[in-house]
Amino acid sequence: MKEKYWVRLIVFISILVPVLVAILIKLKPPVDPGHFNWKILPKFHALLNGSVFILLLSSWYFIKHNRVSEHRFCNILALLCSALFFCSYVVYHAMTEPTRFLGTGWIRPVYFFILNTHVFLAAIILPVILFTFLRAFNGQFERHKKLARYTMPLWLYVSATGVLVYLLLRPYY
Repeated sequence: MKEKYWVRLIVFISILVPVLVAILIKLKPPVDPGHFNWKILPKFHALLNGSVFILLLSSWYFIKHNRVSEHRFCNILALLCSALFFCSYVVYHAMTEPTRFLGTGWIRPVYFFILNTHVFLAAIILPVILFTFLRAFNGQFERHKKLARYTMPLWLYVSATGVLVYLLLRPYY
């Protein structure tokens, strides 16, 4: 019963997140009467993505050296950083116009390849991450390990390409 609840919650969250992002793409941001500089958030997002990347590499190191509590800590912190990133990302895109990539030449298809693979994998990695966590927290360590073999490289790719997208877009913010 308990696992069924978590599975349903993971499925719900995994559907809700892409729907929220799709809605954001269609909405026009409000006129912001405040004095907050929304343009600092992309740098914050890159910092969070870079932190997730480092935490995941640390997690991998720790589990390879049988340091399970450190492995667990790094993964929980990476998940929290990813959640904070997503909340901040939603607020940023709700409050600002999209930033357009204006690069030309060979960098343009490279940028769009990185962006498209990042967005696609970011959309599908969420349930994979959550199911990997669920298996660990339920003590299903063999199933956790089998899924983590796919989760880790995909999550590393998404976090690294998040930083790359920021670096490539930085001149246009």
